Amino acid sequence: MTDERFETLVDECVTELPPWVQEKMVNVAIVVRQRPTATQRREHELMEDETLFGLYEGVPLPDRGVEAPLMPDIITIFQEPILETYTTEADVKKSIGDTLWHELAHYFGYDEPWVLKEEQLRGKLF
Repeated sequence: MTDERFETLVDECVTELPPWVQEKMVNVAIVVRQRPTATQRREHELMEDETLFGLYEGVPLPDRGVEAPLMPDIITIFQEPILETYTTEADVKKSIGDTLWHELAHYFGYDEPWVLKEEQLRGKLF
């Protein structure tokens, strides 16, 4: 899959989010990177055989003050780990959507145990 096609799938997943979610995504950048950096891997204590499909970096909505932050929050979708795991375009797009949902849950203030539990209930791919 080309980089351009992957980015198009990310854009489609963002566009397909419910309107109420899109309206609350204030000052959030969604970016595509090939892989997590060494710093990101270290900060998240990833083992050699582990990786990330996505990452939320920022201040969750419930933790913010009155003023919006100057710098945008960032949701990164990591292309290579997804493409190494899923081969069909349909599965790649579903994984992107699931990853976006996961990272947006953090943006909305939910912690990792809650997100993982919800993913199990909802039958997420990963």
